[in-house]
Amino acid sequence: MALKKRKVQAVGPPRNSLGGRLRREWHHNKQVYIILLPVVAYFIIFHYIPMLGVQIAFRDYSIAGGIWGSKWVGLKHFKNYFHSYYFGRLIKNTVLLSVFNILLSFPAPIILALLINEVRNAKFKRIVQTVTYLPHFISIVIVCALLRDFFSSTGLINQLLGTNIDFFNKEEWFRPLYILSGIWQEVGWGSIVYLSAITSIDNSLYEAAEADGANRFDKLIHVTLPGIATTISVMFILRVGRVMTVGADKVLLMYNESIYTTADIISTFVYRQGLLNRDYSYTAAVDLVNSLVNCVILVGANKISKKISGSGLW
Repeated sequence: MALKKRKVQAVGPPRNSLGGRLRREWHHNKQVYIILLPVVAYFIIFHYIPMLGVQIAFRDYSIAGGIWGSKWVGLKHFKNYFHSYYFGRLIKNTVLLSVFNILLSFPAPIILALLINEVRNAKFKRIVQTVTYLPHFISIVIVCALLRDFFSSTGLINQLLGTNIDFFNKEEWFRPLYILSGIWQEVGWGSIVYLSAITSIDNSLYEAAEADGANRFDKLIHVTLPGIATTISVMFILRVGRVMTVGADKVLLMYNESIYTTADIISTFVYRQGLLNRDYSYTAAVDLVNSLVNCVILVGANKISKKISGSGLW
């Protein structure tokens, strides 16, 4: 009987092996994994399988031939992109717009969250939150239409200033209009994450600081900011990881040919070349380069954050 018992125990993976741990994990959390299956299937079907289409960047793609029937040309489109007239301009405009956006837009929701947290009147706090959240739900099309009305040569801003400036045809005004309107639209929504992080700070820390004679500003600097430092770090890494990815939607609605020198960025160039000129392989190469640069920046930002603050995405 003892021999038979030992033989039964030998069947299957040992208790502490990977297979044993996986079986126990499945047994205890089976329902959770079943619920997770549709999400996993979604990412596999719509995010990972389409990655096979990346090879378009290495082919002379034609709709008639399809991906597999198109001629393989290697790095031809990458070389054309790196040596093109537009390469320097696109990189410069995209980086400058993204960097200025980070410098001005990233601190804005943090500052707003800190200010809202200091408000003691609950009713006034709710009103401020509602007013600052609402612009997030306004369509970008409507926001850009409002900008064009307000900043036209005969618009409200020119009437108030007593000038006749055509803001949307001046290269130097594109970035300020783009960034400031973005702050107005997203600052309230972005503050939600930081307000949530602030509420998770232990109240005993504030009580201890107050007992030591700290005023409200001291508590903000020495308790609140360190308490949300990890959240700020993670959000900053995620934002920096998209430094080369500026959405085309808003730029397309704001720019015109007279300000291409300042306003034309990688995503708008991809739109014109890919959808309007149907140069799919070339724009696939441009986007692939863009994604690789973003990936390198993301990894670098994560390493720097871990060295400085001790926290990162992984």
